[in-house]
Amino acid sequence: MSGLFITMEGIDGAGKTTQINLLKNYFEEKGIEICVVREPGGTFISEQIRNIILDKKNTKMNEMTEALLYCASRAQLVNEIILPMLKKGSVVLCDRFLDSSLVYQGVARNLGIDIIKTINNIATSGLMPNITFYLDIEPDVSIKRKEKQKDLDRLESEKQDFYKKVYEGYKLLIEQEKDRIKCIDATLSIDNIHKEIVCEIEKLISY
Repeated sequence: MSGLFITMEGIDGAGKTTQINLLKNYFEEKGIEICVVREPGGTFISEQIRNIILDKKNTKMNEMTEALLYCASRAQLVNEIILPMLKKGSVVLCDRFLDSSLVYQGVARNLGIDIIKTINNIATSGLMPNITFYLDIEPDVSIKRKEKQKDLDRLESEKQDFYKKVYEGYKLLIEQEKDRIKCIDATLSIDNIHKEIVCEIEKLISY
């Protein structure tokens, strides 16, 4: 099979990490090479940028500074890992990608989706996922789940209104890209969510 680029999206607390691990196991059991990366991060340089973005001490960070830092981290990840792995024919599974920037910076930070698309197209040479899974939970549920965490980073510490804007931004993207973005009810059981994801994956690939 040729390379396959899969991304996992959702507001904090949606259960992305659990589903990423299950999907990784799924491909490994099929004997298919898979590379799992996260955003921001995934490379030595990108992880350093991640630390700057999420550091709670950086309270004065400008919205455009934040957007460009995410873009820089993504550029490094795409060119150092994602594109080479896809060229090898591997599966790349990424925890967040462009869609996160579109909703967090484009919508919630009010920078505009078009601006975020423009700077990211430069950084990634227009690379887009083959399929994206959006794990759907209401912002109120996300906030309750985060209350159990002891140490929240700069983004996780944002107020409820911010996450409501993020949620609305994801809904807008889903309407615009129904073919690529698959919306899955994140309140379902872990097994049922995984089954829905696998069902969509198997529509794309053959063994």
